[in-house]
Amino acid sequence: MAEWIGIGRRARRCYGFDEIALVPGAQTVNPNEVDTTFEIDGKKFPVPILAAAMDGVVDVEFAVEMSKLGGIAVLNLDGVQTRYENPDKVLEQISKADPHAATQLIQSIYTTPIKEKLISKRIAEIKKKKGTAVVSCIPAHAEKYSKISIEAGADLFIVQSTVTTTRHISKEYKSLDLAKFCKATKIPVILGNCVTYETTVELMETGAAGLLIGVGPGAACTTRGVLGIGVPQVTATVDAASARDFYFKRTGRYVPIITDGGMNRGGDICRAFACGADAVMIGSSFARAKEAPGRGYHWGMATSHVNLPRGTRIYVGTTGSLKEILFGPAKVDDGSQNLVGALKTSMGSLGAQNLKEMHDVEIIIAPSIQTEGKIFQVGQRVGMGK
Repeated sequence: MAEWIGIGRRARRCYGFDEIALVPGAQTVNPNEVDTTFEIDGKKFPVPILAAAMDGVVDVEFAVEMSKLGGIAVLNLDGVQTRYENPDKVLEQISKADPHAATQLIQSIYTTPIKEKLISKRIAEIKKKKGTAVVSCIPAHAEKYSKISIEAGADLFIVQSTVTTTRHISKEYKSLDLAKFCKATKIPVILGNCVTYETTVELMETGAAGLLIGVGPGAACTTRGVLGIGVPQVTATVDAASARDFYFKRTGRYVPIITDGGMNRGGDICRAFACGADAVMIGSSFARAKEAPGRGYHWGMATSHVNLPRGTRIYVGTTGSLKEILFGPAKVDDGSQNLVGALKTSMGSLGAQNLKEMHDVEIIIAPSIQTEGKIFQVGQRVGMGK
C-alpha cells in the first residue's frame, strides 16, 4: 500500500471524501423506509448527526432545538457559555468585529475564567427545556467538570483534545487516566480525537462509550496547517471502523465511532457512513443556521489546541433554519441543506436499509467524481461548480 517518496522512505496513500464515490446497489430501497438511527450506550437518536462543540455553533437554545429534531448538539464547557453570564453579548461583539481584529478579540475573550456555576446553569437550562444535554471539555478539566455536569443532569460527557491517546507522557503535569475516568464517571463518556487503528483499539479498551475520529479536517481547525498533523477522513474512518469491528469480535462490546470534521455537504456525510461511521459530527453546516449563536461565524473549540491561537473567526453566512439544514426543503444548491434527506436518498439508492448496511456498500476511488461532466455548472457557478 505504501509508495516510495525518496531514498529509504515510504509513505502510505490515504484518501479524503472528494476522492471516492459510492457504487449504486443491486437493490434499491424506498428512502422513506430506511433507518438512520444512531445508538450509543442504549440511547437512540433518529438523526445520526452531532453539532460540534464550537461556541459559534452551539448554545442552550441550539442544543434544545437539535434535541427536538432528533439529534445531538454538544455544548463547549471551555467556551463563552461558561465564562459569561450573557454570552450573546460577547458573540455579538465577535460577529461585528473587523476581520483583522477578530482573532485578537477572540483571544482576549477567552482569558476570562470559567465559572463553575455557569456549567450547572447551562446544563439545567437544557434539561428544563427537555433537551439532551451533551457537554465537552479538554482532558485537564474533565474530572472536575464531569462531576458538576453529572450533578446538573448531563446525559453524555465528551473529553476532547486535538490528539487523544491512552499513553500521554508528561513530567510537567499529571495526565488524565482515561480508563479510570471512564469507569468512575456515571454517565457515558465519548473520547476524541484519534485517527489510527492502534489508538482506536486502545481508547475502546478504556471503557469509552464512543470515539471521535478526525484530526484537523474541520473548517475552523488549524492543526494540519500549523502542525502538519492529520489523516484524510476516508482513511481515518475506515481504519477506525476496522478497529471497532476487531474490538467487537474480541469483546462483544460495540463502541460506535463518530467521524468528526471535514463534512459540509450531504455527499460527504453519506461517504462517511459508507466508510464505517456510526454517526458524524459537523460544525460549519450548523454555523449557517439561523439558530446558531455565532450569527454566521464559527471558530474552533477554543481551548483544544495547546500553544495555538485560540481560534480564527471564519464567516460562513446564514442559509436557513436548523430544520431546513437537516430536513429541507433545500433553498441552496450546494448540498449544505437537507442533510438527513440526502442520507436517506443515498441509502435508498445504495440498497442500505440501515446505517450498518451502509458500512458494506462498494466504494471506488474517483477523484474526478465532483467535476465529471459538470462544465455548465462550472461555467454558471452553480451547484458543484461554485
